[in-house]
Order: sequence, then C-alpha cells, then structure tokens
Amino acid sequence: MSDTTGNLPPRFLRTPEAARFLGLSGRTLEKHRVYGTGPRYRKIGGRIVYALDDLKAWADQGLRTSTSDPGTGTVRPARPATR
Repeated sequence: MSDTTGNLPPRFLRTPEAARFLGLSGRTLEKHRVYGTGPRYRKIGGRIVYALDDLKAWADQGLRTSTSDPGTGTVRPARPATR
C-alpha cells in the first residue's frame, strides 16, 4: 500500500483554526504573533496562515516528561519580553 499523502501540499490553517488546534484563543495566538513568541507563520496577501508542522514544532518546545524535567525549550507567554 503506497502513501499518497507525501504528494499533497502542506496544510495551512488560518488563525482561528490554528488557535483551536493549539487549544488557545484566537486573540492569544494574535498576541503571540505581535510579541514574536508564537509559532512561525506566513503572510499570503493580507492573510496570515500557519503550517501544521510549524504549529507542532512550536508546541513541542514545551514538551516535558515530568514536572522536574527542565526540557530543551520553553513556550513563552503571550506578552512582551522584559528587559
């Protein structure tokens, strides 16, 4: 049985769909975009779209196996960085 999904273009989600995928509100995802703390996105014309792989990679930065696991990355909050 062959895998035909390899021939399909990557799936892109608009902000409301991407927010639902991540379990966030659309407004929170917009704030992440403004502060530069969110997933990578693309601007196509006047539309913002997110690739599924980018959403997964961003969420995986917060991956932990226990509460004592420091992990390798951090998903930052949707607010300006403090200096």
